[in-house]
Amino acid sequence: MPIETLDASLDAVVIGGSFAGLSAALQLARARRTVAVVDDGAPRNRFAARSHGFFAQDGTPPLQLIAAARERVQAYPTVQFVSGRALRARRDGDGDGGRQFSVSLDDGRTLAARRLLLAIGVQDTFPDIDGLAPRWGVSVLHCPYCHGYEEAGRRLGVLSAGPASVHHALLIKEWGPTTLLLNGQPLDDDEAGRLRAHGVAIEPAVVQALEGPLPRLSAVRLADGRSLPLDALFVAPRVRIGHELVDSLGCELTDGPFGPMLRVNDMKQTSVPGVYAAGDAAHLRHNATFASADGVLAGVSLHHSLIAGLGA
Repeated sequence: MPIETLDASLDAVVIGGSFAGLSAALQLARARRTVAVVDDGAPRNRFAARSHGFFAQDGTPPLQLIAAARERVQAYPTVQFVSGRALRARRDGDGDGGRQFSVSLDDGRTLAARRLLLAIGVQDTFPDIDGLAPRWGVSVLHCPYCHGYEEAGRRLGVLSAGPASVHHALLIKEWGPTTLLLNGQPLDDDEAGRLRAHGVAIEPAVVQALEGPLPRLSAVRLADGRSLPLDALFVAPRVRIGHELVDSLGCELTDGPFGPMLRVNDMKQTSVPGVYAAGDAAHLRHNATFASADGVLAGVSLHHSLIAGLGA
């Protein structure tokens, strides 16, 4: 449906068309609400060959899952997809049917809606280690439940990112022989003893580079000149979100375990009434299943607020 044929105001604009956004849009579509899904076609998990642990779809490529979900959502006559990126959004006021928002896109178009749902995801930021970023999603990984089974029995490493990395290494040990690479960070004696008691090796040297035929990993090169054989490296990258869009709305942020995240209540409403959020930018734990479930809750909550008027 071309954007020009839509009513002046949609019921909702969903910003982000991956697992969270599409799950939210589906709930709204089935409630027969008019929805536009704005998506730039760059989901966070596009680097992974397979999506694992997702109900009834284990092993399916994530882009294939997104395409199939999009096709099903698009079959509902009240939904349209808008290719592009949302740059800014603002609240224009309160109309007869509730709050009114406008969303400015990167091609100059503007969408108007009674509610907004931010499924904007996050962008990963990596340690400045040569060869790390090009291996992301293949042999440099973050979630053992998403990727651990495929790496089971291989030589595994965990790159230290702080105190939580001790637990991370103990977790990864479930899938194979594991080394915690401190990368020059301190480790107290009690933590070291705990790791060794569970069979986790400790490497204190700074990591200089990752080696092996891309995108696989065969070893990490250490600053002291040694080479440590490894087949996969688990990291906990810091994340960032689209601050320009969030700041334009005035949404509050909170400190998450990996970086800033949108502050939401139990019904997935942000600090701005009428603006909801779901997925990695608004959830403590990051994987496809959590994102999809979060989108369902946000979509249903947004629909309830349309029924209630301005109350939610």
